[in-house]
Amino acid sequence: MNRSVKALTACSIFAALGGCASSFPIGGVLTDVTIPVAVTANDTATKTGTASCQSILSLIAQGDCSIEAAKKAGNITNVTHIDWKANNILGIIGKYELIVHGN
Repeated sequence: MNRSVKALTACSIFAALGGCASSFPIGGVLTDVTIPVAVTANDTATKTGTASCQSILSLIAQGDCSIEAAKKAGNITNVTHIDWKANNILGIIGKYELIVHGN
């Protein structure tokens, strides 16, 4: 019994710490951040295009968060900068947006 508890504890720790190194800040309970991704030397942006995707239970992910999809949505040919918005609650439901600014 004691051995099972130790094994379960070790597995729980590994599961809780899995994904500690990430490309953007992740909150354990709630994540709601907007971070810059890229900047160019192009002029000031006059248009914005957004591409979105979502995840469910961190197991299923769908959508198109590509730069090309965001450019198409905003009718953008020259990109000035790109932002990334992430909203995730308990790893259950996640909504992600790539926001492209340009002309």
